[in-house]
Amino acid sequence: MEKKLVALAHPYLAPFLRDMLGARYQIVELASPISEAGSCSARAVIVDGSRPFDTNVLQVLPNLALIACFNAGYDGIDVDWTRQHGIIVTHAQNVNHEDVADFAIAQILNIYRSISTGDRWVRSGAWRSGRKMITRSVAGLRLGIVGLGSIGRAIAHRADVLRMVTSWWGPHDKPGTPWPKAASILGLAQASDVLVVAAPARNDNRGLISASVLQALGPQGAIINVARGSLVDEGALIDALTHGALGAAALDVYQDEPASPGHWADVPNLFLSPHIAGVTDVAVSRMAALVRANLDAFFDGEPVLTPVKAAA
Repeated sequence: MEKKLVALAHPYLAPFLRDMLGARYQIVELASPISEAGSCSARAVIVDGSRPFDTNVLQVLPNLALIACFNAGYDGIDVDWTRQHGIIVTHAQNVNHEDVADFAIAQILNIYRSISTGDRWVRSGAWRSGRKMITRSVAGLRLGIVGLGSIGRAIAHRADVLRMVTSWWGPHDKPGTPWPKAASILGLAQASDVLVVAAPARNDNRGLISASVLQALGPQGAIINVARGSLVDEGALIDALTHGALGAAALDVYQDEPASPGHWADVPNLFLSPHIAGVTDVAVSRMAALVRANLDAFFDGEPVLTPVKAAA
């Protein structure tokens, strides 16, 4: 059987896809920038949905009918544009949300139980000075979750087990939710010790975590972002941490990725990770399998399994 041709917009995804797709599909990597790529007859392209997708791709993929996002997020895709051109978009819906929730909880423990700070104490010899490090119990910690989708709910369930007190805020009501909803994002910050950002990125929520929200969290507060970098005003965050207006922060996502180390140099009480919250061996395997399942359905003339339904 002749292999179906599938384009790959982001070559760093290739190692995760070869074994899963190789039997049925021939993967062709697109040149970057798109303007330098030659014409390709592929009807489908696999992308990192968090990265901006060049709509000039139709110049080199004139038959394009499917954009398969390897990950859950699709904020790099202009969904309105794809609909206008009759292009289907799929994503890795509900594949790695449990792993992301694990990571968010790990960062809460890291901040309040001083795990990374304790490591530095031992390595620097500070422990031998006779001082004693006393950390804060997470029991009773007031957790505010921004966005109560699959990730937010998974975080809240874990927080319940750890005896935290959870509330949340989002643009839509969630009937039957056991955790109280704050009246506003500002109200959530004022009522929280730690804020976890778990909302999808939209054009209308850029900079949602503003200087006012950070000020409402206060000098003892902390923020953790496992969503998208665009939701947090990074300039305001750096200023708040530098001047002690915010207690701590943990970032796994950034406005520009890969993040520039110089941008975050010398910012105190900040814990950085390279967008790995949802990247585990199990999650990556499931993502690749879902890409394969969506490609199979598309080329077999069947409905795709996880189409993007909501406008970006």
